[in-house]
Amino acid sequence: MKTTLILTSALCSLGLAAHAQNKEVNVVSWGGAYERSQVEAYNIPFAEQTGIKVNMLAADNPATPLKAQVEAGNVTGDVFDIEVSDAIRLCDEGALVEIDPAILPAAPDGTPATEDFIPGALQECAVANIFWGTVIAFDTTKFEGEKPSTAADFFDTAKFPGKRGLPKNPKRTLYLALIADGVAPDQIYEVLGTPEGVDRAFAKLDTIKRDVVWWEAGAQPVQLLADGEVVMATGYNGRFFDAMVGEGKPFEIIWDGQYMDMDMFVIPKGSPNPEAALEYLKFATATEQLANQAKYIAYGPSRQSSTALVGLYQDGKTEMGPHMPTNPEYMQTAVMDDPEFWADHSAELAERFNGWLAN
Repeated sequence: MKTTLILTSALCSLGLAAHAQNKEVNVVSWGGAYERSQVEAYNIPFAEQTGIKVNMLAADNPATPLKAQVEAGNVTGDVFDIEVSDAIRLCDEGALVEIDPAILPAAPDGTPATEDFIPGALQECAVANIFWGTVIAFDTTKFEGEKPSTAADFFDTAKFPGKRGLPKNPKRTLYLALIADGVAPDQIYEVLGTPEGVDRAFAKLDTIKRDVVWWEAGAQPVQLLADGEVVMATGYNGRFFDAMVGEGKPFEIIWDGQYMDMDMFVIPKGSPNPEAALEYLKFATATEQLANQAKYIAYGPSRQSSTALVGLYQDGKTEMGPHMPTNPEYMQTAVMDDPEFWADHSAELAERFNGWLAN
């Protein structure tokens, strides 16, 4: 609540400045390395090209202040970076501006945006900028000889002993249990949508429950591994990449059974600078900008034409292709987020999950 109040106050001040000068756009994102990648890839070149200043603000979950501002009738943010499930929900609630995909820039070879974006990346009120994965990572110094390489290995504490780090939520935990139990990635939601499938997931989780350290914030899995509190953990691939390449941590990622999600740009109804907001959204989701972001963080661009342009990390030597969650090899065993499934089942599965944790 404190974060949201501070953010709202800051955005209010920025909104007044934007009205006065009409040369600013207020973008709300997630902070950290991800936000820094957006500043480098989007904000700096956008300001240079258009003369429009970009004010960047961070929130723990940008969908929260967006909803609060719209409901209060005091919208101060122009563009928000939110998860796809929140984008669909807020669009259904009438909080977002509809975006015509025909206005988005074509790929360099002329391919229309509607054919260039990866399926699911264009929603009624949102345009995806990145794909990211929840993956398994392990500390290579903890295993001599054979090393874990699959989701099943994460659950095999006899063969690979040690504590595990898992997120304290059902969405990014139950699916992994089913993958480890042999369910094909494209069958996860069909199985999890049945009582028998839910029982199966929890039965698999029972096998490692006493060895789990639960995490809630995105920075925790990296810290748990670094501190030796766990030998394996699930977490966001970009966080693990930063630890491995940026900090030299002895970690390795297991891509088997990664959970794929999208972040999307949206414009709230009542945006103080709607024209500048739309210009920013169009610029930031162009092929070159999305590819350029991959220089700074290991999240996959949402356009096929961008993927082909992904090159080296900002260190000038690390090839980013093998670190992208959208790498074709990794996509073969990936589980895509299904917002509609979670809209229908999140409440009941959360209740079951919380009850299971308490016992």
